[in-house]
Amino acid sequence: MKFGRLRRAASVGLVGILAAGLFAGCGDSDDPGEDGGLEKSTINMGTLPIPYAAPVYLAEQKGFFKAEGLTVKTEVFPGGAAALPKLLGGQIDMMVSNHMSAISATAKGQKMRILAEIDLGVEKELPVLVAKDSPIHSPADLKGKTIALNTLRNLGELTVTSALATAGVDVKKDNVKFTEMPFPSMVQALEKKSVDAIWVAEPFLTDAQKKLGARPVLDSLTGATKELPLDGYVATDAFVRKNPNTVAAFKRAIAKAQQLAATDRNAVVNILPSYAKIDKSTASSIVIGPFVTSTSETRLQRVADLMFQYGFLDKKFDIKTML
Repeated sequence: MKFGRLRRAASVGLVGILAAGLFAGCGDSDDPGEDGGLEKSTINMGTLPIPYAAPVYLAEQKGFFKAEGLTVKTEVFPGGAAALPKLLGGQIDMMVSNHMSAISATAKGQKMRILAEIDLGVEKELPVLVAKDSPIHSPADLKGKTIALNTLRNLGELTVTSALATAGVDVKKDNVKFTEMPFPSMVQALEKKSVDAIWVAEPFLTDAQKKLGARPVLDSLTGATKELPLDGYVATDAFVRKNPNTVAAFKRAIAKAQQLAATDRNAVVNILPSYAKIDKSTASSIVIGPFVTSTSETRLQRVADLMFQYGFLDKKFDIKTML
């Protein structure tokens, strides 16, 4: 598969600028740090088995965390829905999360902070696939059909709903149905025809294409969702307020790792098998959108606005409250 275009947004001195203010971090005692000292030197970090968690592992491998006096202990969760309760309960300090989950939690009164953006969605990265012999050949053919998503009322449902609207299909009026299913179960479900289509991410996307000859009928990152910010590093507002120096140290370290991921695809490919169930050969061929080296209020507001437009939020949401 073609690798999605990798943007090099960095310029000379950018990492230093990012470290100074655009990215944020955490770390052992409960007492506030003095003279810029760390409130915590150990961060418990929730990650996901996806390419966009790579900077966390690169920061560890390259010594970026160590240089800031941080020890980052990672725990890989199958999805954000499993990690979020641990974050809210204090069992982990930070996590890799799609922005929609963090915005939803904040809108419900569980205030989260976006420490930094990770990536932007790229064409062909999150398609809706159908079986090779499916009678579905266009977005219009999805009317009345059932699409499997990894989590209902989350990123998949939002992007598919928006992309279908761009293609002239109204999810409600045209009776498009969504069903929740873990990514690892989707290939078998498509093969057995227990669902009509699947919205799937890497490495399961490549797996479905290799095993079933599955083909895309809708690109969920098109129209209003083109280059949509997808993932970020998040923490609770309470954690950020209690541990400002630790958060700042994390941001400086992760800024360097984001810069590395943004400019060296091989670094990402090589680190992926260490935390995700993917071999290096597959990792080298999957679609990976661009890692970003800045955090943009304007970009992130797009996510909140789309959520409100399609009924995922009851009222308009100002993303500044999370930055």
